[in-house]
Amino acid sequence: MSAPKTSSGNFFEDFSLGQKIPHATPRTVTAGDVALYNGLFGSRFAVQSSDTFAQKIGYARSPVDDLLVFHIVFGKTVPDVSLNAVANLGYADCRFLKAVYPGDTLNAESEVIGLKENSNRKTGIVYVRSRGFNQNGETVLDYARWVMVRKRDEKAAPQGDKVPTLPKSVDVAMLGAACPPINAAAYDDSLAGSPHRFGDYKAGEKIDHVVGITVEDAEHMIATRLYQNTARIHFDHYTESKGRFGHRLIYGGHPISLARALSFNGLGNAFHVAAINGGRHVAPLFAGLTVFAWSEVLATSDIPGRSDVGALRLRTVATKDHPCADFPHKVGDEYDPAVILDLDYWVLMPK
Repeated sequence: MSAPKTSSGNFFEDFSLGQKIPHATPRTVTAGDVALYNGLFGSRFAVQSSDTFAQKIGYARSPVDDLLVFHIVFGKTVPDVSLNAVANLGYADCRFLKAVYPGDTLNAESEVIGLKENSNRKTGIVYVRSRGFNQNGETVLDYARWVMVRKRDEKAAPQGDKVPTLPKSVDVAMLGAACPPINAAAYDDSLAGSPHRFGDYKAGEKIDHVVGITVEDAEHMIATRLYQNTARIHFDHYTESKGRFGHRLIYGGHPISLARALSFNGLGNAFHVAAINGGRHVAPLFAGLTVFAWSEVLATSDIPGRSDVGALRLRTVATKDHPCADFPHKVGDEYDPAVILDLDYWVLMPK
């Protein structure tokens, strides 16, 4: 018999501290990818929608949506990091470092920065720092995440025991690298769809994004394939119908993109996601459920050396089958049962 030519992916005991993993496959981002992403999520931010609008304020052309960049880079890491994942648990210290345009080619690599076996010895937490690069070798995205991964052999010893210390937030001075200096006077509020700029928002303000979007099986699988994300838990109903949830689990990035698209109603001029401070997938999402979202302004900040844009630190909370007029979040230390996502991030907005 010939040696196996297929891969079953890495299990928890296959990872070691300091391990560096180059990921396949380089991906040239096309206008078709952008159109499909917009068709799936309906994002309406003007800078990412119109070459003319973007060029008028200082971009070379309309950049690729920040979260599409994130999902593509994330997708590269899945076959090596999370093919055997039980769940992706969270993110930290995510920085968007350079604008990506259609025609750019992205690739990724990861480094294992932490390992922690769970007490049941059936799974463990793998912490990685992943970076996405363009065709010139320039870093476009840098982030940490942690994921619960199955063990192949419960008796196997882990190759390390370390929980890394990660920053609770990205420093304001590190924001804005992916946003060129913009001409705020040329930024047309009417065409952008909102009269509210940076100075109109205050810390503590809460915004209900009002409408909901029902998720269907076909669209969440199309979206996940768009990113070349191969995690079997999102696609294999035959196996997952017999598993823990009885359903395919929707990729955690899907509600992030839905919440971001919904946030246009209330945050229409928040045209650039500059950083993700932290995120938690509080509960799983399944097809047939309707996603709603609300946001809280955690802080407003000037960016050192920039007079064109300011930064809003937002918490966006997404829910399932629960409109957000009552701003559901936590009851004491426990999340409201409807909450599926709690995302803390920085956006840039014209002054």
